[in-house]
Amino acid sequence: MDFQLDEDRRMLADALGRYLSEQYSTEYRNKAAYGAQGFSAETYAKLAELGAIGALFKEADGGFGGDGVDISVVFEALGTHLVAEPLLGALLVGRALTEAGSDAQKAQLEGIIGGETIAALAHDEPANHYELNRVATTAQAEGDGWVLNGSKAVVLFGDQAQLLLVSARTAGAVGDEAGISLFLVPGDAAGISSRGYGRIDGGHAAELVLANVKVDADALLGKLGEGHALLERISGFGLLALAAESLGAMDVAKNHTLEYLRTRKQFGVPIGSFQALQHRMADLLLEAEQARSAVINAAAAIDNPDYVEREKALSAAKYSVGQIGTLMAEEAIQMHGGIGVTWELPLAHYAKRIIMIDHQLGDMDHHLARYMALQARERAAAKAV
Repeated sequence: MDFQLDEDRRMLADALGRYLSEQYSTEYRNKAAYGAQGFSAETYAKLAELGAIGALFKEADGGFGGDGVDISVVFEALGTHLVAEPLLGALLVGRALTEAGSDAQKAQLEGIIGGETIAALAHDEPANHYELNRVATTAQAEGDGWVLNGSKAVVLFGDQAQLLLVSARTAGAVGDEAGISLFLVPGDAAGISSRGYGRIDGGHAAELVLANVKVDADALLGKLGEGHALLERISGFGLLALAAESLGAMDVAKNHTLEYLRTRKQFGVPIGSFQALQHRMADLLLEAEQARSAVINAAAAIDNPDYVEREKALSAAKYSVGQIGTLMAEEAIQMHGGIGVTWELPLAHYAKRIIMIDHQLGDMDHHLARYMALQARERAAAKAV
């Protein structure tokens, strides 16, 4: 199998890498990522202009890519440079529109792809612990529309988004898969209150409270009560994106550590000449390649019609980058010594981002359990044949 990128993807990766290397220094990034907004609007517009957002969508939807390799190329570049801008929200909400949106709803894709509309998925709640089916927010029919009530937690850029994709229960109990519906809600809709805050790894998130938020009937995205399957589908794109982003960040942490081992001296020799550190670094290099293989496998599987095979590959990738990323961050900091945790050293910020990626869309424990459940489902189906 040929794992080399084709010419178009190489050009995209090169363009993103060149722009971010020249214009997105660590100092610039940290000022934006830890600032009041959590990102740079100027950088986000430029990334859209370079095609970083358009590459996440198929040509029929106004983009020029949209398959797993395109998504992984873009997000690996973002991870390499610790980009804090809200591309994950663009991917999740945009793919929900392409998968289930009406023609009128899909018209909002133009603003997302152009970088003019900040979009955010408002699904997580204080007690759902990564489970897509645990939705307590409610949507009740009223007249020719809906009224939404509930709370959403850790909504990325939720206090700045112009477009929110909100999960709400229209039937059933809190833990049921059936009865979940998705609604497109303007970020400034009456009844939404938000508390924004900076994240430890840079960027912004918000807690949202929806109190009698009224939306029209055409705010419903997809079929009534069947939002769980759509949530799972778009979460799959998010898992691939986060795994690729972690991979990019791990590569930088690995390279910075190798360079430090070559240049830091003790007893008149580089510490990289010490056998114990060589063994630890060799283990990290092997683990990093294992993570890369898992991401490549997930990218190849993202459009696999076989549900179990697809979801196993995605959970395996997310588990792998969680487990290997944690090891990479810890070992890189330890081999740097005390300097590894200082604000001035880029490594500290890479380590924080790598660790926090593990907690987005399900941590390694969650995805290990999910993988095992999918395997059990596969074995049961095989026995039934």
